[in-house]
Formats: sequence, structure tokens, C-alpha cells
Amino acid sequence: MRWSEYFIPTLREVPADAEVVSHRLLLRAGYIRQLGAGIYSFLPLGWRVAQRAMKIIREEMDAIGGQEFFLPALHPAEVWKESGRWDVMGQTMFRLKDRKGADLCLGMTHEEIFTAIARHEIRSYKQLPQVWYQIQTKFRDEERPKSGLMRLRQFIMKDAYTFDVDWEGLDRSFNHQREAYKKIFDRCGIKYHIVEASSGAMGGSESSEFMARTNAGEDFIAVCENCGYAGNLEKATSRLPVIEDEAGPEAPEEFPTPGVRTIEDLTTFPGGASADRQIKTLVYIATDSLTQETYPVLALLRGDHQLHDTKLADNIGASQVRPAHPEEIRDLLGASAGSLGAVKAKEKVKTNFRPLISPDATSPVVRKLKDLSRPTRELLIVADESLRGRRNMTTGANRDDHHLRGVNIERDIKPDQWADLRTVMPGEACPNCDVGTLEVFKAMEIGHIFKLGTKYSDSMGARVLTADGKEVPVVMGSYGIGVERIMSAAIEQNNDSDGIIWPRAIAPFDVIVTVTNTKDEAMREAGERLYRELRGAGLDVLLDDRDERAGVKFKDADLIGVPLRITVGKKMAGGAVELFERAAKKSEDVALDDVVARVQQLALSR
Repeated sequence: MRWSEYFIPTLREVPADAEVVSHRLLLRAGYIRQLGAGIYSFLPLGWRVAQRAMKIIREEMDAIGGQEFFLPALHPAEVWKESGRWDVMGQTMFRLKDRKGADLCLGMTHEEIFTAIARHEIRSYKQLPQVWYQIQTKFRDEERPKSGLMRLRQFIMKDAYTFDVDWEGLDRSFNHQREAYKKIFDRCGIKYHIVEASSGAMGGSESSEFMARTNAGEDFIAVCENCGYAGNLEKATSRLPVIEDEAGPEAPEEFPTPGVRTIEDLTTFPGGASADRQIKTLVYIATDSLTQETYPVLALLRGDHQLHDTKLADNIGASQVRPAHPEEIRDLLGASAGSLGAVKAKEKVKTNFRPLISPDATSPVVRKLKDLSRPTRELLIVADESLRGRRNMTTGANRDDHHLRGVNIERDIKPDQWADLRTVMPGEACPNCDVGTLEVFKAMEIGHIFKLGTKYSDSMGARVLTADGKEVPVVMGSYGIGVERIMSAAIEQNNDSDGIIWPRAIAPFDVIVTVTNTKDEAMREAGERLYRELRGAGLDVLLDDRDERAGVKFKDADLIGVPLRITVGKKMAGGAVELFERAAKKSEDVALDDVVARVQQLALSR
């Protein structure tokens, strides 16, 4: 390609609304333009990068037996209702009606559609395993699309699905996909961690995320550099030192605590307790993932620990959880948030407690709807594992301005369930090795793999006959990669003050030939010769043949991030050109006749 004929609309000023590095550079370097919130157009440079990333994805998917499909983005509601996800997806799903009034949606993902094909076409274990994938546009009505290509309402995803006759087969398929993903991200030049993660609305028994470290990330992950343990904070655990408690009284003792509203207040109150000797009581309203029934939950943690909402939801089988509104809390336990506790809590709970339809308690419409709603099921008390065995603790008395001391959690509360609820903190001991500590940092998800099991095959009737003639549900896996996220992560990890530094495998061009003075016939002819020879050698070449100052050309080359730059300039007098490596920031003089071989050598090392 010739720059003089190619569309590369670079910008000198940083766009005011671009918050993260990758967004700023993709706009400045002419890779993308914004059409609306979370909606972007790929310009020629951007589309070349996306195509290179997709080529790598296809090669690695095909290498493990993947077969490429291309399925509709427009889905009838019926297929999503079969799986039960039509209601679960809520406002995140783009929904529409056709002219006959039938419900449709734009596909967020394609588990239902692939399962619908499998149930009609796969009848026997002899047809398994199957590895199906596609690279398709997806749609998600993000509440707050942001960060350029990182959180979009329309995006490109590679989604793959495996079908096996049993769980052992799924384990093999899952591992094959995991290894393929490692090769994809390695080839794309992205540094990543594989972490345990929540399956969320996808369902299933196990999932792993591929997370790229970047300060622009939306998630936090915990990593042990000693043994390699890694987990998203929604799954990560740690080893806490054992705390020895005194036996305390034979029964809890109530004492007045006027003005105490927080854990910190109680630590400084006369006769109070340190945060690690307090039981924090949080009230949540949960929605059952199967019945969609709402019910109240008390989540109990040490006073110095923080609840992770996703851990709570996953452990109790809820599709969603939300903090209770102050009015709901008082309705449930008869006290304000600063005086709550779980001792005899079930005796205080009204059997006809009704949660608010919306947390907006000031709305008279909401209050009326609450009065008409059905009573919820019984209060559930869930305690964090760090409280197991603790004695002589302090907690709220469910009476304003009063607390209880001497609480033995297993004697006085008897939780319905023990679970890992807390958010791990930096510096805590690794749960996997004896010497490591956890580092916690921001990262962005670039891939996610799930063991779906029979969630979709059960609900949608995808069944096969085994070797002994028994009919069983197909065991499935689901595996996703965000193409735009590959681009964003690569830039977030590879940039400097001058612009993008693309990993060579996904750069829009292998090399740029910069002719510093197009009016000089010898330079111009040398540039044309190199352009022809490099293209003839199978390389993607951008020839900067613009009538611009050399400084402008160098700045633009650095901005768009092509890995290698050949400068045809004054050194032509000695029969040489300058070869500059963008990432290493080093240059060398190369004889004109040796340029192609040297560029091939560097390009093949990517």
C-alpha cells in the first residue's frame, strides 16, 4: 500500500473523551472512529489488525479440529426461552419485535443456537466429539460503554462450542481449548494470566479467564508470583493466620452503643472490639437462579473483611444479589444498618417480609407494588469461612444503638451455610503454596472458557445414544475470545509516548518504507525498488511516498506502530538505508541489496 493513496486519518490532538491509552492511540493513529456510545467503525488500518488477529484465531481453532460456522445474529425469542435465559439476561439483551409482533433479540452469544443445531443433527456418540466455532458480531446493551474497544455494545467474538458424550470428554475438550488459547495469545504478543472465574449467566461447573494485565482493566486479579496461582477476585482465596479467641461468657451479653454506626466506630468505643473480632452483618436480597424467587440473605464476615457480591451469588445459587434498602433492613430485622446481627435473627424476621420491587423506596408506586408482592421464602444466613470456630465476638443486637459481646458464631448463630465470601487483599498468603503472597492488580478479560456441562442440552433436549444404547444429554463447553479486546490489550501493554508498538504478528503492516525526500529521484527509485522486492517476498509493506517533511513521516510511523521502518535518506549515497526496530528502538545500516533478507529475518522472528 502507498500512504499517499491509503486512508490513514491521524490526529495530532488527544481526543478529550478518550480515557485509556488504547482508546486514545486507536483514535489518534486512524484505526477507528466512534459512531455512537459503544459503537465504533474500523478504518482500514484497524480492520487489517482485526483480520490478522482473526487469522491467528482460525489457525489455532482449526489445529484442534475446529469447524467454522457462521450463524445468525438475529434470534427468535423462543430458543432463548427454552434455555431459560430470555428473562435472566434482562436489559443487557437488545430486544425487538418483527412486524407481526414476534419477539426477537440480537445475539449476545450463541449457546442456544449451536445447541439447537446439535439436538437435530447429533444422535449418536459416534458423531462425537464435535468442535464448532464462528467469528461473529455480537450485541450487548452495556449500561456504561467505555474505554474505546474494551466495553462495546457491538463487538466481534470468536465463540466456540464443544460437544462430548461424557464429562471425561469435556475435560479433554476444555484442555485442548485452553492450550489453543495460550497459543493464540502468545502469538498475538499479549502477556496474560489464566485465572479461576465465576461462570455467571453462562452457567456450568467451571470456568477460566485469560486476563491481560493493564491499569485500564475492569477487573482485579490475585496472583502468586512464587507458584503461579491466579484467580479473579470473584474466585480468589488466601490463607489467613489463625486467631485464638478467649472462651468468653456462656451466652451473649447486650450492651448499649449510642452513636455507633460503623465497624470503625465500634473499634474506638469503650468496651468495643477490634475489627477482626467483630461480625459484620450485611443484608442482601437474592434472586434464585432457577425459580426467580426473591429472598433475604444475611452475609456474615469479619469486621475487617469485605464481601464480594459475586461470591455470595455463586455460593447460594442466585442469578443476582443486591444490597437491601434501609427500609427493607428495618422491615426485616427491626434495626438500622449500624446495629445488625444474626443472633436470633430468624426469630425477629417477619414471615410476610416483602422486598421492594425497586430500591427506590421514595416512590409511592414502588411502595404499592411492594404491598402487593408475595412474601419471600425464609431468611438465609451465610457465614464466611474466616468466622468458622470464632468465639467471644461482637456483633449488632438488632436493636438500634445496642450490640452483643461474647458471641460464639456456631453456638449462637448456627449459619445455614459456610462459604468463601470475602475479597482477598494484597499481601495475604497464597492458598496454593507455603511461601508466596498475593499481588492484586488490574487486568482485562481477553478470553473466557466454560465447562457448561448439560445446562443447555438438558433444557433444550440435545441428547445422544451412548455405546450401550442409553440416551444421555450432550456435555458441552463454551469458549470465547474478544477480537477488539486483543487489540486493546496489545496496545495497553505495548506503547510509549510516541504511539503504538504493535506485536509483529498482528501489526497492520510488517514494514514501512519511508522516503525522506520524494523529490530526490535516487531516493524515490530506491523506495519503489524496496517496495516491490519486499512485497515480492510475501511481506505486507506500507510505502510512505507522501510529499511531507521527514519529521512528520517519522512521527506518523511511530504513531501507527509498524514494527519495522526502513528509512531511505542521505545514507543512500553510500548504498545503504536505515532499518529501525520500533519496539527495541534500535537502528542499523543495511546495504540496499541485503534489506529484504534482513527484514525477512526480523519479521519471521515474531
